[in-house]
Amino acid sequence: MKRSLLRVFLVLATISEIPWAINGSSVCKQSRSRAFRPHSVTITEFGAVGDGVTLNTKAFHNAIFYLHSFADKGGAQLFVPAGRWLTGSFSLISHLTLWLDEGAVILGSKASNDWPLIAPLPSYGRGRELPGRRHQSLIYGYNLTDVVITGDNGTIDGQGSVWWHWFRNLTLNYTRPHLVEFINSTGVVISSLTFLNSPFWTIHPVYCSQVHVHNLTILAPLDSPNTDGIDPDSSNDVCIEDCYIRTGDDLISIKSGWDEYGIAYARPSSNIIIRRLAGETQTSAGVALGSEMSGGISEVHVEGLQLVNSKSAIRIKTAPGRGGYIRNIYISDVIMSNVKIAIRFTGQYGDHPDENYDPNALPTIDRISLKDIIGKNISVAGLMEGIEGDNFLNICLSNITFSVTSDPPWNCSYIQGYSNLVFPESCELLRESIPEDSSVCYSSNHLRPESSDGTRLVSTMIKLRAMYRGEFWRK
Repeated sequence: MKRSLLRVFLVLATISEIPWAINGSSVCKQSRSRAFRPHSVTITEFGAVGDGVTLNTKAFHNAIFYLHSFADKGGAQLFVPAGRWLTGSFSLISHLTLWLDEGAVILGSKASNDWPLIAPLPSYGRGRELPGRRHQSLIYGYNLTDVVITGDNGTIDGQGSVWWHWFRNLTLNYTRPHLVEFINSTGVVISSLTFLNSPFWTIHPVYCSQVHVHNLTILAPLDSPNTDGIDPDSSNDVCIEDCYIRTGDDLISIKSGWDEYGIAYARPSSNIIIRRLAGETQTSAGVALGSEMSGGISEVHVEGLQLVNSKSAIRIKTAPGRGGYIRNIYISDVIMSNVKIAIRFTGQYGDHPDENYDPNALPTIDRISLKDIIGKNISVAGLMEGIEGDNFLNICLSNITFSVTSDPPWNCSYIQGYSNLVFPESCELLRESIPEDSSVCYSSNHLRPESSDGTRLVSTMIKLRAMYRGEFWRK
């Protein structure tokens, strides 16, 4: 079974790059991860020692400070050769490529004072875990343009176990750091690397646009707390593709701020494409929307999700007090095995930043389409719980087949929607057939290829799905 999943994933990953557009705006463009930078230095030129013991924070700072003068001269590259480069947090600059060669490992320091404290995000109002400030990510960027983190499958290891220990023992004073965070940045590319053991969320673009994350492996122990893989947050025009993620929380979680702070900041996440994602999470979901979604989430397209041995595959998380909306979501071509709850909507999820949130700020959940999904050894097909007095609307299920071990297979409340070709038969609240008026169900028509070859990806996905469906059910 695992070998079959891997084979299909590898075939999908080799499909050539095809730019797509949402409402005419290109999202998944060919990345600039190998763009030529006329000025390049090696971290060793600034005194760095790759022995895994010497602290190289100053060397990273000095190298990037030196390269700043070349930002308006075609950009620059910082080359990290093979070795184990221990460092604290450092900040990148615009028009920079951080390149990790094969065998290069950037190691996060295990001393908390090597991760400086920074202000909370305005859309959260405080640190996500604790009031007040938060630790800066290991690799950090603010107000940047045209920045690339890539290489020849080098590794960035946050050595997060010490942070997980502090979290579990309630000895943290401030919120844990991410491994990579970009704030208010445009033209961000992260590709062809392995990320390990983040202290908290692994990759966090927030208030960003034109973000392309692809060809990554992201790993952390399955019991590590809150080690999300990739969390686009109040960001637009984001493409995530060809990634394998196995962590202790959501593989991908789309967010947009927390309660009254997210409502006031009003920066939605929109125009997001996720395709050809494989992985495992025993505590959370493959793709999650929320629960911090107070600025709104819309126009999300997920295609080619493969998930094994996990708690949930697709999840919406929200609560009274969040406000905002999750709408116009299209998820298709999903294969899952040994998943406890295939589709889960939760209307009473999570805590609040303080006592000032408005409990009457109810979220709007509307036009969520799930199509072409198969699952083997599923405990519960769907646990879909809206909010009393605030139904989740226009939930559309189509061409979905599960082998389910529980009875009943579906449990639904405070939702409204439609279904066609769903087995086992969906819950009564969703049994009305999808109407011919397609406006009630969000479709893939908004997503169209920008080249004459665009149909090739769609036809290949259909053929692979048909081929794999036959093999899947024979196992």
